[in-house]
Amino acid sequence: MTVRELVENSFDAAEMAGTLPDVYVRLVGDGGPSDVPDPKPYRLTVVDNGPGVPPQHVPSAFGKVFYGSKYVLRQSRGMFGLGGTMAILYGQITTNRPVTITTCADGKRKHSFQMMIDISENRPTVLKRVVSDANGTTGTRVDLTLEGDYLRSSQKIGEYFKQTALVASYANLTFVDPLGQMTFFERATSSMPASPKETLPHPHGIDVEALKRMVKLTEEHDMRSFMVTHFHRVGDKTANRFLEFAGVSPRLPPKRLNNVQIVALVDALQRFPDFLQPDAAVLSPVGEEILLAGMNKELQPEYSTVVTRPPASYSGFPFLVEVGVAYGGKVLQPGVKLFRFANRIPLLYDESSDISFEVLNGVDWRRYHVSPDDPVGVITHICSTRIPYKTVGKEYIADRPEIEREIRNAIRESMRGLGIFLSRKGSMEAVQRKMNIYGKYLPLIARFSTDLAGKKKEPEYQKLIGPESSSPDSEQDEIEGGQGAPDGEPDPAKDLEIEQSKIDDYGREKED
Repeated sequence: MTVRELVENSFDAAEMAGTLPDVYVRLVGDGGPSDVPDPKPYRLTVVDNGPGVPPQHVPSAFGKVFYGSKYVLRQSRGMFGLGGTMAILYGQITTNRPVTITTCADGKRKHSFQMMIDISENRPTVLKRVVSDANGTTGTRVDLTLEGDYLRSSQKIGEYFKQTALVASYANLTFVDPLGQMTFFERATSSMPASPKETLPHPHGIDVEALKRMVKLTEEHDMRSFMVTHFHRVGDKTANRFLEFAGVSPRLPPKRLNNVQIVALVDALQRFPDFLQPDAAVLSPVGEEILLAGMNKELQPEYSTVVTRPPASYSGFPFLVEVGVAYGGKVLQPGVKLFRFANRIPLLYDESSDISFEVLNGVDWRRYHVSPDDPVGVITHICSTRIPYKTVGKEYIADRPEIEREIRNAIRESMRGLGIFLSRKGSMEAVQRKMNIYGKYLPLIARFSTDLAGKKKEPEYQKLIGPESSSPDSEQDEIEGGQGAPDGEPDPAKDLEIEQSKIDDYGREKED
């Protein structure tokens, strides 16, 4: 989880700045004897090429809980910016070692902070600060020591990097493990998803506490302007109709609302049917080009396709579903493999509780000409300003009916494309098997017919089997090479011996 949180912060920073991410991750034992069993201290280093953090914000950004830039309503990997701070705090709790943050935001001077977190006061304690030349580079480097069990977590860490490279094919990602082995995931495209935009909350997605905060912070002096200013896609006419529906005067100052009125207003916001649907332009999907590039690079499939569903919404939050399907190739193993993503985050745990798993479990694979042993990979990606995770662990998506419907439709559409491909592939294989049989027997029939008719020139049978079919000599060489017929089909080697003996007998009878 520490690796994941720091890497996701690096990706978010680079993408928000419009920079193709270059992320370097190294995990090494922290100087102790190598034969000490896990769990033991490890040194984790994460380096990115993002815009960096202004030095005045570094201590609070990395050493203060609930300090961050993700409280606005915008699509991002994290929700509140807590992950990096909690990872640093975990390292401090388990090893009591300071964290070192090195960052440069202007390309001129880089600032290095060695610090710890004062848990009781929720504030950073800077132990040492060093300023040096940055040589024109920007970015952030985090070095922390934490206790971990790499033998148990290595498989999930490796899977996390593979799936991150699958969905972020525009990034260079390097990982060096404690054994010194380096894994490099090279970018496959220079295209990047559009940066997500900040948006206002939709009236259907508001709750009592959120409305209280809005009322406390607002500078508006009447409810009509309050509705127009603080809610998504609410104009003057819609605001007047809603306030009439809720029984609230348009001229009432928002700060005069009491708790009972706020609760009643939230209930009316949920029930009012005439609010416009949220605008999905604030979303930033992966995109067909980027996802296909990642699938072809990491899975190397025989067939791949990506389907992007039209934007939809649940509880006032816009969302969009993308589904990719890969078949065959060198990487996928027999059976169906599900890859789940939410706002480009790989979801590695609790697969059976996820809505994508439930939808995939109900697919009739025979309808799409897929057998149980066929190697198939299904990628589901949900992007939204608020992902409906079922637990605080953010590992699986709740079974919201709107999201379930979009995932099901996207899987059906992508599987129809795979079904057409497999149907054509089966037809081509059947035709090829027939042509192979014709290519083996027609030369024998032509030779026998020529001898029987007393002619010297054989008929032009090649037109019947096409120019790509094998010649009699090549077929004979193949048979002599020891390749017999598949199970359930005639054995050309035995049939050829029989037909050749018949021709020889006929030749001897003709001579007699």
